[in-house]
Amino acid sequence: MPDPTLDVVAIGNAIVDVISQEDDAFIAEHALTKGGMQLIDTDEAELLYADMGAAREVSGGSAANTLAGMAALGGKCGFIGQVFDDQLGAIFAHDIRTLGIRFETAAATDGPPTARCLIMVTPDAQRTMNTFLGASQFLPATALDLDMIRAARILYLEGYLWDPEQPRAAMREAIAAARGAGREVAFTLSDAFVIDRHREDFLALIDGRQIDILFANEAEITSLAQTDDFEKAVARFASKLKILAVTRGPHGAIAIRDGARHECGAAPVAKVTDTTGAGDLFAAGFLTGYVRGKAPHECLALGAICAAEVISHYGARPEADLKQLVGGFLD
Repeated sequence: MPDPTLDVVAIGNAIVDVISQEDDAFIAEHALTKGGMQLIDTDEAELLYADMGAAREVSGGSAANTLAGMAALGGKCGFIGQVFDDQLGAIFAHDIRTLGIRFETAAATDGPPTARCLIMVTPDAQRTMNTFLGASQFLPATALDLDMIRAARILYLEGYLWDPEQPRAAMREAIAAARGAGREVAFTLSDAFVIDRHREDFLALIDGRQIDILFANEAEITSLAQTDDFEKAVARFASKLKILAVTRGPHGAIAIRDGARHECGAAPVAKVTDTTGAGDLFAAGFLTGYVRGKAPHECLALGAICAAEVISHYGARPEADLKQLVGGFLD
């Protein structure tokens, strides 16, 4: 195959985030799981939105956030995800293309509207997410740009999108295309609730060596392994992956590459404002270092710096100059 022309192509939910500041009483009143993510339907989305305080709308989606970070660091990226032909869909498409990311998936003209995630940020900076998947959950395999997938060094898949049937089938086809082209596949587990629903699928992908790079946080990797012992969970999967990268919040992150373990501490943050997107931006920094041939400890440091930036403000997209923040790491 020819040399890749893109660093990463990601498949994920095309979502617009609606973010408001709420107190713990709001979370309790609406019977929400603080710090978690739940799927909601159209009616629930409308009722919850009506009760939210003043909010700001920014394009989001886990994999799209990762690409936003990579693009800010100079990466060449493409995104595959479905919006509806409506106002929020136009906002999402405009935002991602403005970042220099290839986005050519046709907007749907039938079915539900563009996805949105209603995010309540409490004073302790925890984010409680309520996601209406809308058009994104009906991404068909026919929408895949297989040539773009084959042209990317890494195919990056968002665990959240494994839940609906059509995107799951599309991602399986994308894995086959990437594998056939000799490319690598990265996967983010996304959330424990996704793991609970699709643990056997994820284990089969790992056991079948269909995933090269796995991203998880501490809760997700232990959930996947069905153990409370973090080290046992890591040991179970590390030998089956080229790279296992696990974030541990304020305790930093670890990466195991080809059996060798590397660790880094969390990058300093003056004030943690909103943890939305921390894992997404960690993956952005890590993958940017990886595609540029950086050592694992440098990839971890890049991930930590990017994660620290995004948790210092509201929203899951970087606001500061990431290139400046990472300094000489990318030289």
